[in-house]
Amino acid sequence: MAVQTTTAPGRFTFLHVSIALQTSALLFQAVTAGMLLSSSLGAALHDIGSRVMYGASMLYVLAAILAWRPGGGSPRPILYASGFLTLASVQVVLGIAHLPSLHVPLGILMFGLSVLALCRVLAGARGVNALRHGR
Repeated sequence: MAVQTTTAPGRFTFLHVSIALQTSALLFQAVTAGMLLSSSLGAALHDIGSRVMYGASMLYVLAAILAWRPGGGSPRPILYASGFLTLASVQVVLGIAHLPSLHVPLGILMFGLSVLALCRVLAGARGVNALRHGR
């Protein structure tokens, strides 16, 4: 028997935090990509940020699995997270290959998708809490 779990009002779940971390890491990558044009420090920061972003993508997959398994919810977030990890893998390969004509647009797409995923998760949590409190 599956038990549906929800979060208390005003509380963030591991899934919320992991998507927020991923989105923040992608924003950091955009900033450091711009720094690459004017500073040698930008290259080091972008390299470090790429590792953090990839780790955040893996964390997002783990959070999606952990949110799905005990709660008995839809496995769809796992597909989103896995797809995002695939995009992150392609992004790393393009960056190592020095193909900015593909690397930069994919980075922009990834940031947009991450913001969308964050908004969906936060809106879903807000909707559940509003229903629970009769709003």
